[in-house]
Amino acid sequence: MLRELHINDFVIVTQAGLDFEAGFTVFSGETGAGKSILIDALSLALGERGEASLLREGAERADISARFDAPEAALDWLAEQALEGPELILRRVIDRQGRSKAYINGTPATLAQLRDLGALLVDIHGQHAHQSLLRVAGQRELLDAQGGHQALARAVAGAWQDWRAAASTLDEARRDAEGQAQARERLADDLAALDAIDPQPGQWQDLCARQARLAHAQTLLEGAGQAIEALDGEQGSAAQALHAARHALQPLLRHDTALDEFYQAVESARIVCADAVSGLNAYLDRIELDPDALAQAEQRMTRLFDAARRFHTEPEALPELHERLLEQARADAAALDLEALAAACREAETRYRREAAALSQARAATAARLGAEVGQAMQTLAMAGGAFEVALHEAKPGPHGLESIEFLVSGHAGVPPRPLAKIASGGELARISLALSVIASRAARVPTLIFDEVDAGIGGAVAEVVGRLLRQLGERHQVLCVTHLPQVAACATHHFQVSKSTNGGATSTSIQGLGRAARVDELARMLGGLTITETTRKHAREMLGPDAR
Repeated sequence: MLRELHINDFVIVTQAGLDFEAGFTVFSGETGAGKSILIDALSLALGERGEASLLREGAERADISARFDAPEAALDWLAEQALEGPELILRRVIDRQGRSKAYINGTPATLAQLRDLGALLVDIHGQHAHQSLLRVAGQRELLDAQGGHQALARAVAGAWQDWRAAASTLDEARRDAEGQAQARERLADDLAALDAIDPQPGQWQDLCARQARLAHAQTLLEGAGQAIEALDGEQGSAAQALHAARHALQPLLRHDTALDEFYQAVESARIVCADAVSGLNAYLDRIELDPDALAQAEQRMTRLFDAARRFHTEPEALPELHERLLEQARADAAALDLEALAAACREAETRYRREAAALSQARAATAARLGAEVGQAMQTLAMAGGAFEVALHEAKPGPHGLESIEFLVSGHAGVPPRPLAKIASGGELARISLALSVIASRAARVPTLIFDEVDAGIGGAVAEVVGRLLRQLGERHQVLCVTHLPQVAACATHHFQVSKSTNGGATSTSIQGLGRAARVDELARMLGGLTITETTRKHAREMLGPDAR
């Protein structure tokens, strides 16, 4: 759960350090004091995008850090990323140029990593959460999240894409059969031409070297013979000179060992000279005057060069071109097998319908359960006699399955269910949204749940019920709630007050934890406005009860 939140130079917060405990915690304050800024700051630490406009006026950077006790799932994630636990500190820094840096336990991290980890730690229900419930996609996502169908939904979407791809391939093969036949003929001609010359990797380079050797065989023979004569001839050869130098130096070594270095150099040269003579003699044995071999090499080069000109490439690139055309021919042969393509399409459709049927069955079970739970919650939220239904309408196959999902509501007994999007009362929509949020959060595995003014449009006795709901939820999760309702605030285990002040033309926000006496005053303000009377204080004390801190 969230243990600490430190905020520096963020919007109108100069500096704030908050310690959190388990249970139900509320934040209250006058309108515009900056209550939701706390949620925004935490969201940045959890990987939300930020920009330079979020910095406090005149500040060089905003710095936000949050310390958590990591749940088991987060510890596993940390281990996978080679990051240490169990204490977990997320930090986000944004400078005046809008550059952002993120850290996990002091190690630089990406925003994607912060978001992945944050999803295991915190679930935020924003003050406009009910707006997403008006969208078909939002209703479908909530149902799938409540039932844990996300993996099934992803499998259905993947199967749909595979089916569509298989069907598209089959349609294209049928539609372009004639054009493909002409293309296949051209490909067959090209392959026949290349098959006839059978280009091999490295063949062109070898041919060029062989042709040059055969074309200049006489010159090579004469030159190699002259070199042998110069190295080891009978008159004035290098071998004779080196032998004479060796013979002159050898008797001198017993008088001065310093000459050994030069003696060894001469001896090495003599050995190298002898090796060169041996190698040249062997070369002369191999070299040949063969006009027929030369003609064959030049003929082969001509054929390769002509093929290269036909295909607008270089002769040495012909083997790669040949292999590429062979692969294309094999692929075309497979694509032309219409029966095989049709079978693949049928198999993809079968898999899609199997996955979609499993998703439909899971959704039906979750829809019945969610409808009953929300309907039960409505009875305590000033909607007695009302009902909630998750309707699954049969639909054409698509990436989201075989049904469309619609939330239907009847606000009172005897009123037929109508689509949630057509409910006239904003208050009813807000209450249903809150009930859905609370019920969905009961199944949540994350330890910390945040509600940002989700109680908007609610008041009176209903607000007290909402407060009790959130307090009950706080027995299973750490619950943080931004509220303007005293009935909700009175149910909290812990209470923070957010206030705004102006000093020297600069506006800043401060946050402080409240003890019992201060909570009474804050509840009295929430009840009666700026003027706090003993009557409102008495009412506030009654709302808190004797056991509240």
